[in-house]
Amino acid sequence: MSFKSILRKFLIWKYKHISEQQFVYILSILVGFLAGIGTVVLKNLTHTIRYLFDSYVFKDYHSSFYFILPIIGLILVYIIKQTWLKKHIGHGISTTLHAISKLNGIIPRYNIYAALITAPLTVGFGGSVGLQGPAVSVGTALGSNAARLFHMNTKTRMLLIGCATAGAMASMFKAPIAAIVFAIEIFSLDIAFASLVPLLIASVSAIVTSYFFLGTDVLLRFELTDKFEINDILFYALLGIVTGFMSVYFSKVFFGITNFFKKFESRAKRLLIGGLAIGTMLYIIPPLYGEGYGIINNLLKGDHLAAISNTPFTLDLENIWVVIGLLFGITIFKAIAMTTTFGAGGVGGVFIPTLVMGSALGNAFAKIINNLGLDFHVSESNFTLIGMTGLMAGVLHAPLTAIFLIAEITGGYELFVPLMLVAAISYAITKYYVSHSIYTLKLAKRGELITYDKDKNVLMMLEIDKVIETNFVILNPEMKLGEILENAVAKSSRNHFPVVNDAHEFLGVIRLDDIRHIMFNTDLYKKVDVASLMKADADIINYEKDTMSDIMLKFKTTAAWNLPVVKNGKYHGYISKSKLLTAYRRKLINFTK
Repeated sequence: MSFKSILRKFLIWKYKHISEQQFVYILSILVGFLAGIGTVVLKNLTHTIRYLFDSYVFKDYHSSFYFILPIIGLILVYIIKQTWLKKHIGHGISTTLHAISKLNGIIPRYNIYAALITAPLTVGFGGSVGLQGPAVSVGTALGSNAARLFHMNTKTRMLLIGCATAGAMASMFKAPIAAIVFAIEIFSLDIAFASLVPLLIASVSAIVTSYFFLGTDVLLRFELTDKFEINDILFYALLGIVTGFMSVYFSKVFFGITNFFKKFESRAKRLLIGGLAIGTMLYIIPPLYGEGYGIINNLLKGDHLAAISNTPFTLDLENIWVVIGLLFGITIFKAIAMTTTFGAGGVGGVFIPTLVMGSALGNAFAKIINNLGLDFHVSESNFTLIGMTGLMAGVLHAPLTAIFLIAEITGGYELFVPLMLVAAISYAITKYYVSHSIYTLKLAKRGELITYDKDKNVLMMLEIDKVIETNFVILNPEMKLGEILENAVAKSSRNHFPVVNDAHEFLGVIRLDDIRHIMFNTDLYKKVDVASLMKADADIINYEKDTMSDIMLKFKTTAAWNLPVVKNGKYHGYISKSKLLTAYRRKLINFTK
């Protein structure tokens, strides 16, 4: 018996015995488990590669390999992309957002294994990126394809993508509440009770999977020992301002370096330039190697020497200001190293590098306060945590995720007040200077960013090609009235006719009402031409630039029922308001049912 026949029998049985809601709960368990497995595999593959370089074979020469290792990793990723995958591997969360907004939540199957192979090579060989983005990419691809396998509708497919996202984050950090908040905040999910329960189930399923395979081991190890002191509130506010402007710096560096690498059409050139740059940075600042969990954990333990050691230079690490300078160096260069890794063709995420930057910045900020000689003393571990919150809230535009993740990592809510304060200040400053996050800027520019506005989401999901009509009789300016009647009016059921020149550029339109009063005047059949009869249309739709929201606005402002579409400067067809509204209603029903 074939797999298809087994699946068909199962679907028939499901339809008879299990309600749709119950089956969504079952699928959320499955998706959470798969996302957890994907995350566990990613982490283990990466740590295995790293362990090989930290083993006895390379132990005495490890620092000498900082220059060459990331280049080797990037070359391996390049070869895999060019010879096997032959497909673009985008940033996990941005790719998922695009799939939700424009592809009805359909994510290609190759996304399941693409990041699973290339991300460990990138990070394990020293690429200064994280694994959270690839984990989301793997999980959401599994969730999307599971929904397609069992013939779930669009809304359920998107919910399962959210479940996979929550599962990947829960498995990565063992923080189930923050994982749910992350899925809701990043993907603008509907937070009705019916949506929340599957997210809870998937998050629990993923974290249980992680505990089963990895035990109680966690990426960030910390037990809160210093309570929040109200006297430190001003310092926390200042930290919020600092992390806000550092978040702006992070975003500007990311977009600037990304645009720089886009200038090179050759992937080989990007690899060479990026590989040499990242190798040099890692040689000079070894803590930039890989994800950077070692930096965070050592700073939380109060061991800044372990966090910044192994530099190739002879520095007086007993001097606290040298230590502060090195921590600021890590903060500044982590963003550069991360984006350079992406530019060179590496695969990874921005989530964890953000935490690394925040931890170094928060710790350095606390050290400055404690060593100014003004008799102030603050908890360096607490400021390390709060610094992570500030960077996360600003860079990712996810203040709630930042608050709940750090709260869960600390095992309590003792720091809730400074968490909220710093997250709010940092987010507000970053939002003022950078309107969209690293994940969403490109989508927002293209009008493809999903939001909490359901009407806009439905409009955004409409495909322009499906509402364009092309069965119009086209006229040219030299045609006479008689030709219009014989070749257009008599042969078309339409009441308007586009006029184009020899280069197929749109010039105007003739409507039946415009010629009705002279249609039967035979004396004008050879005297009056199209050029004298045509009129400019109310507006023109630009195929490349106008979003569905723009198109709907043009219909509203012009009160027109039909508008021409121009593609690459050429006439392409017409969109009618009636067809657009019909497509909108159908999509709305499908999206909300």
